[in-house]
Amino acid sequence: MWLDWAAIGFVGVFGVLWTGVVVFAALDTPVMLRVVQGGFGVFLLAWVGLRALRLARQTRTRGPG
Repeated sequence: MWLDWAAIGFVGVFGVLWTGVVVFAALDTPVMLRVVQGGFGVFLLAWVGLRALRLARQTRTRGPG
């Protein structure tokens, strides 16, 4: 179970860093490429949110242990 939360945290941090690089550092790339890369960052963050909610529900219904 802790490995699931670690993976969610890792992907979440990567998604935030990816989106930050696309928004603030990749200024010389074409606009369409920035939009696609930004969409990928948003996809990662949405996946993290949905996965964390699903995992929290499983933990709550199953109980500790």
